Amino acid sequence: MKKVTVLFLTMLIGSPGLCRGQVSGNVAYSGGGGKARAEQIERNKRLLTEHEVPPSGSSMFVDASVLVNVKADEYVAMFAVAQEGATVAECSQKMDATLKTFVDALTLLKIDADDLFVDFVAQNRVYGFEVKEDVAREKVTGFELKKNVSIRYADQALLDKIIVAAAQAEIFDLVKVDYIVKDTSGIQDKLMEEAARVIKHKTGRYERLLGIKLQPPVQVYAERPAVHYPTQMYDSYAAFESEAVGSSAYRQRYIVHGARKSTTFFFNGLDADGFDAVINPSVIEPVVQFTLYLKMKYEVEGAKAPAPNASPQP
Repeated sequence: MKKVTVLFLTMLIGSPGLCRGQVSGNVAYSGGGGKARAEQIERNKRLLTEHEVPPSGSSMFVDASVLVNVKADEYVAMFAVAQEGATVAECSQKMDATLKTFVDALTLLKIDADDLFVDFVAQNRVYGFEVKEDVAREKVTGFELKKNVSIRYADQALLDKIIVAAAQAEIFDLVKVDYIVKDTSGIQDKLMEEAARVIKHKTGRYERLLGIKLQPPVQVYAERPAVHYPTQMYDSYAAFESEAVGSSAYRQRYIVHGARKSTTFFFNGLDADGFDAVINPSVIEPVVQFTLYLKMKYEVEGAKAPAPNASPQP
């Protein structure tokens, strides 16, 4: 009997999934759709809340949405360290030796003690099974100690050397890299100035093209800032083509060992879509993205508000 193998070709190109040269840290594995979440946050700013009143027949809204891309002033890299031992004392000795090796290497990189912090995270029991005859009984086999090491640095290129120092100490878990911007107040002022410029430009355009006159007093109806950090803005995909066994008979006959497919992570920040203005639009590295949505309410000169419903005359 002729054997017929039924195969079908499936292209698996993962949609954006999944917080330097590009650096996010292993936190990128924890979630997905960083850009999609940020875009939804920006869209939600434009919605009226239950406490806001829509414009009347004699008024109108004029709004502005602006974005600024800002390079970080400093960075904080966090490494996770874990050690196991038969006793708590053994865990502590191993942890102390690992951290000493790491800290000594960081000192050679001219990282000061003030720029280091070791955070005690957890100390847990480790359980295993003891098998006797037909009974597998769970019992404590040891302990695990976990700590995090946070390192502050200003030179972005230093991270590569820090990672090498961590590997020499057998520390391989870079949790995340936080981006620090110091002058957030100045950035908010810049956003407000740009938003005001956009609104003035829009009001002039409406008056010129629509033949209306917007008059004071002007009411600030909504002021909604937001900050999107690179750690939150990494997306991922896995690109590959793979065959699959399409017959249940063959699936039952063979054990399929899948190949390892690599996942690509990349910084996927907000672009100009949906914004009236973008400050510093051209960037080649991950940046902190500050946004501001500003909505103003204007009265329209000469427009008459709808008259209230009159009571019926007897």
